[in-house]
Amino acid sequence: MATNSSRRTFLKVGLFGTLALAAAGSLYRVTRPAETPRPFEMDDAARSILAAIVPAMLKDAVTSQAEVDAAVGYVDDAILGLPLSAQKELQDLFALLALAPSRRLLAGVPDDWRNAKPEDVAAFLQDWRFSRVALFQGAYLGLHDLIAGSWYAQESTWASIGYPGPIKELS
Repeated sequence: MATNSSRRTFLKVGLFGTLALAAAGSLYRVTRPAETPRPFEMDDAARSILAAIVPAMLKDAVTSQAEVDAAVGYVDDAILGLPLSAQKELQDLFALLALAPSRRLLAGVPDDWRNAKPEDVAAFLQDWRFSRVALFQGAYLGLHDLIAGSWYAQESTWASIGYPGPIKELS
């Protein structure tokens, strides 16, 4: 009989705690002014994250630090062309990856992005690419499309994949 009573008490306390947290969260959202989205600003942390990811994502297409830096610039330009809501999501993603605990726990990259080993970055990308968590897959696909799309949108990179350019008769 004592087990039933303690179980009921536990469930009641859990339910009350859940309701209290939901009420507090709702009150916080109602009293907090709406944040207006701002354009994406690539800081040093985001640049170092991209500088670590670009070689793993583009593999042999980038062969020098100058090309990596150029790719980071292309991604920055591409992000600025996105809607403000998408820019905010990317800002949040880079902020999350910049924090040491989340970089270690979510990405599995033990070192700072500037010192990250290429094999750690490649493993992180593969883990997110094939993750069971849709949020990680979506983040990987977003990074992939931004990096590859902005890189191969540049005419100077077409030769590396054997693309001769648009057909002259159609342009």
